Amino acid sequence: MQKLLLLGDEAIAQGAIDVGVSGIYAYPGTPSTEITEYVQKSKEAKEKNIRSEWSANEKTAMESAIGMSYAGKRAMVCMKHVGLNVAADGFINSAITGANGGLVIVAADDPSMHSSQNEQDSRFYGKFAMIPILEPANQQEAYDMVSYGFEYSEKMKIPVLMRITTRLAHSRSGVERKKSIKQNAVNLPENLKQYILLPAIARKQYKVLLNNQEKFIEESENSNFNNYYDNENKKLGIITCGIAYNYLAENFEDQKIPYPVLSIRQYPAPIKQIEKIYDECDEILVLEEGAPVIEELLKGLLNKGKTIKGRLDGTIPRDGELNPKIVADALGIIYDETENIPGIVAGRPPSFCPGCSHIDSYKALNEALRDYSKGRVFADIGCYTLGALEPFNAINSCVDMGASITMAIGASEAGLVPAIAVIGDSTFTHSGMTGLLDAVNNNSSITVLIMDNSTTGMTGGQKSSALGKIEQICIGLGVEKEHLHVLKPLKKYHEENANIIKSELKYNGVSVIIPRRECVQTLNKRMRKKLKVQVTENVLKQI
Repeated sequence: MQKLLLLGDEAIAQGAIDVGVSGIYAYPGTPSTEITEYVQKSKEAKEKNIRSEWSANEKTAMESAIGMSYAGKRAMVCMKHVGLNVAADGFINSAITGANGGLVIVAADDPSMHSSQNEQDSRFYGKFAMIPILEPANQQEAYDMVSYGFEYSEKMKIPVLMRITTRLAHSRSGVERKKSIKQNAVNLPENLKQYILLPAIARKQYKVLLNNQEKFIEESENSNFNNYYDNENKKLGIITCGIAYNYLAENFEDQKIPYPVLSIRQYPAPIKQIEKIYDECDEILVLEEGAPVIEELLKGLLNKGKTIKGRLDGTIPRDGELNPKIVADALGIIYDETENIPGIVAGRPPSFCPGCSHIDSYKALNEALRDYSKGRVFADIGCYTLGALEPFNAINSCVDMGASITMAIGASEAGLVPAIAVIGDSTFTHSGMTGLLDAVNNNSSITVLIMDNSTTGMTGGQKSSALGKIEQICIGLGVEKEHLHVLKPLKKYHEENANIIKSELKYNGVSVIIPRRECVQTLNKRMRKKLKVQVTENVLKQI
């Protein structure tokens, strides 16, 4: 079969295409974005008419995928770990409705918070929902697990969670494809009340979920993805989860590990295999990316006096990603750090792109706020969050998607007037609209800046659901037209823009200001594409 060099994200996407998925639902979020982008760019996916447009947020993506599964077709929904918080309502309840067509949820966790607000571990969500979890160790396994996940989902009529992390999502490896299969036909559930979660029905469905737990555990115990590697030195037994196995293997020549190793990549945790390594070895070291999920399980179930090392006792740092050196230190191996890291890969603080519209927007906002006390600007998730850094120091919060407007409401009601919210166009339609409705209903004294760069800029320039709709949405939510302004954030309009903001800060009610200028990165891409088309047309004319 064909072999491709793929990112972990791309391997998951190709796996979904090959296994007959009918729809990919997602909102852009690093490190999961490339899954959907790969499908969108795939000629094969277009030929198969696989649905792959961006959703407004993770909740709508999750619910749409549930709808496609209800109709009997295979659906995948993709998000970063904090996106699972947004999708949690539908996600948790999908375990009780069950699945009809295969339903796979991919959550891409971000240990070390490379582009995120926290390090949460999505395995907790899977455990909370009581559904099977898959955690690939490499790109080939990520590809293979998609096929297995859909088959398992349809066999057990249950959604399946696939948990990956940043390093797997964004590193490449050779992936061997399997033969592609056809998409499912539309086929409604045998029980047409299965998805009606009225209490009387939900209670019955919940009992089905509970009764299936033993089957899920049995599947994990017998899974080809959970492997016990026996070795002679029983002084230490090592349990690895997902990609953590690679960090362990890199510390040994030819990857020959002298200790027994249990490599876990499918959950619920294989209890019998965990008991086996615990009983056979003097001490246990647990290596897992993220939270101490297995370590806590071990200490709860098998706390019989043996030493269990990991994140809880400080052998492994409680925060951040694993790496070969951390594992080497835990094993007492001297790690060679003699190689100098080239300056070109040294860490650099993030900054606005030269020519970014947000630069001029923040300059105008800072000018307008010059006569007010500091600490009254509530921001959101996006490129504009960089306004927190020098030389702007323009914002005072960044909590979660949509929190800028609602935090401003709360602060104004506490007496901090005026309170200002800064939110991006894509984030506004993701989760800011309901906050603005609250502000209108409460007649809150807030000024909302919707920084419209006509794209989802932070994740690479995906299409924004807000494109061409923001003014109509604001008016529809009840914002008064005389307090709705569109600005052009350019240096030559600085004084005019600052004066408009100053004026609205004095208004005792809701005002919305939309600084609008296309993202410089998407503009450059668009112009290059246009030039390429022109050059091609000219060449064809000459021929």
